[in-house]
Amino acid sequence: MRTILFTGFPGFLGSELLPRVLRRERGSRAICVVQRRYMTLARERLTRIEAADPTIAGRTDLLEGDIVQPNLGIRDAESLRGSLTSIYHLAAVYDLSVPRDVAMRVNVAGTERVLHLAAQSPRLERLHYVSTCYVSGRHRGVFRETDLDVGQTFNNHYEETKYLAEVAVRRAMRAGLPATVYRPSIVVGDSITGATQKYDGPYFAMQWLLRQPRVAMMPVVGDPGVTEFNVVPRDFVIEAIDYLSAHPRSLGATFALADPRPLTVREILDTLAESVDRRVVRIPLPLGVAKWTIDRIPGVYELMRIPSSAVDYFVHPTRYDTVDASGALAGSGIVCPSFRSYAPVLVRFMREH
Repeated sequence: MRTILFTGFPGFLGSELLPRVLRRERGSRAICVVQRRYMTLARERLTRIEAADPTIAGRTDLLEGDIVQPNLGIRDAESLRGSLTSIYHLAAVYDLSVPRDVAMRVNVAGTERVLHLAAQSPRLERLHYVSTCYVSGRHRGVFRETDLDVGQTFNNHYEETKYLAEVAVRRAMRAGLPATVYRPSIVVGDSITGATQKYDGPYFAMQWLLRQPRVAMMPVVGDPGVTEFNVVPRDFVIEAIDYLSAHPRSLGATFALADPRPLTVREILDTLAESVDRRVVRIPLPLGVAKWTIDRIPGVYELMRIPSSAVDYFVHPTRYDTVDASGALAGSGIVCPSFRSYAPVLVRFMREH
């Protein structure tokens, strides 16, 4: 039987990707490496997944482990290596304020542990690695899917360590490891249901607007009419990874799962304001002043609940080329929807939950 290993379950993306892959790979079983502290949640989530689709019930094993440990902390790693046919590596620290040592241990060393396991699995057909568009750091201009090291600097340790992890994956690919890299931009909830497990990115602005009266104050940095804010819904990312991972022609490729026609910061804010029935009055601030105010003036963060680390993305200088992803998805029906089309759905879900 074919064996598929997942890291990152029961996370935001992994919880949706697992059932899709199992439905497509009918003659396979899945093994999810789950940290002890998430095992109860993983069991609950798997129970709901299997109840929703009995055709995949009984085909997933939850193994206690940790990607930072040798052999991912799996007790019978030798048996796993002998049956492993594919790996979906999604586990990472997704935190813009993460300390560097933690990010290095999980995002970089953890990925290197996964690569080591992959290299020792004789039946492995492919590693599917979920990176991020923000390996670009603060590169100014267009960042292509074939780009990686362009001399960029980084906003935070999350970006830096995801970049270093992708460097390790690319190195393994050059040494012969069959792999595909997927780079989502900022991922929000489902475009149909609004469902999400995390409230960051544009949700910070959404929540701030909702806490204000009909005429809402919104500090802005940089040039909001020019700077793009690239957002994609979770269902687009999951459908794209599932589709691309099944195609031999995607082997060895890197795909930017980003909006090819992103809105500007101003358009994003206007869309959110309309969705929450607010009129926005923009207050221009220099970037440094905005971040200093959040970090240093008592009560400002508690009032706005927007971390200073998130402010950098409202002056992000990078545009993401998606030519390879768009070409590979052509004819599949999988297209990134405009943020305008599903922003009200995100707002409704957030209000109800």
